[in-house]
Amino acid sequence: MKKLALVGFVLLISQARSAAPIRIMLLDGESAGSYHDWKATTPVLKKELEETGLFQVDVVTAPPSGGDMAHFDPQFSRYQAVVFNYDAPDWPARLKDSFEQYMRNGGGLVSVHAADNAFAGWKAWNEMIGVGGWRNRTETAGPFWFYQDGKLGQDSSPGQAGSHGERLPFQVTTRAPDHPIMKGLPKVWMHQGDELYAALRGPGENMTVLATAHSNPANHGTGRDEPILMALTWGNGRVFHTTMGHDVHALACVGFLTTFQRGAEWAATGKVTQAVPATFPDANKVSYRADLEGVTRSSAGNSGGSSRPE
Repeated sequence: MKKLALVGFVLLISQARSAAPIRIMLLDGESAGSYHDWKATTPVLKKELEETGLFQVDVVTAPPSGGDMAHFDPQFSRYQAVVFNYDAPDWPARLKDSFEQYMRNGGGLVSVHAADNAFAGWKAWNEMIGVGGWRNRTETAGPFWFYQDGKLGQDSSPGQAGSHGERLPFQVTTRAPDHPIMKGLPKVWMHQGDELYAALRGPGENMTVLATAHSNPANHGTGRDEPILMALTWGNGRVFHTTMGHDVHALACVGFLTTFQRGAEWAATGKVTQAVPATFPDANKVSYRADLEGVTRSSAGNSGGSSRPE
């Protein structure tokens, strides 16, 4: 009888743990320019995660570069993944060390759009995200990476990293259909008007390119199939890197939000339990969530989150 009671107790504990929300830190506070409006995009990212019922999201807003970082001490270890909606040129050594330790210990990282512009001189960050652009990244950061003839290629020629054309809709091609993030997604699908990042360069280590998009020369493009979604490992941690998501308009694409939700779950847990929605876009038509256009910080709610690092 006691044995049965113990088994029942263990099952209850197991069920309680499986039902516990995945804790996510959503980090914002800086961008290289006003064209990346993190104050507008953070509430949408928060809502997209929380509406799955899987995540508890705390917003942590960092001081701007040149501000007082002395008391900024984000407790990374409290979270299963950290979503960077954040683009800063550098961090104090203690913050870099703290985040590196978090990732070595099995943490999760989600890099959204301009977050891959950040920290050009931070070696570990560049390894985590695989490729990045702007902030004077050159051949010293690593080669350009692209997809060609069905496989990943690289180009070590000199030049600045980072370019994009006008914010137009573009097709996304799935390259790793068996990866948990991509499983069940169409081979080709349309993404709502967005910046198609191209000419990204970096170490590209432990990187799986999940999806690419063709950078059309008619829209100031490279003529190459550029990495758009990537999965990486660093230490014992997992990284999901999406170059999509310039503004609320782009975030409202069902293709973006589905891959973002699934990528965050994978970065945090190593698996994906979410089904692909019936409204996912196809190869010729975008699918768009108009309700997300009106999301603000107040309408997104706080859900236990905090704008402070504690």
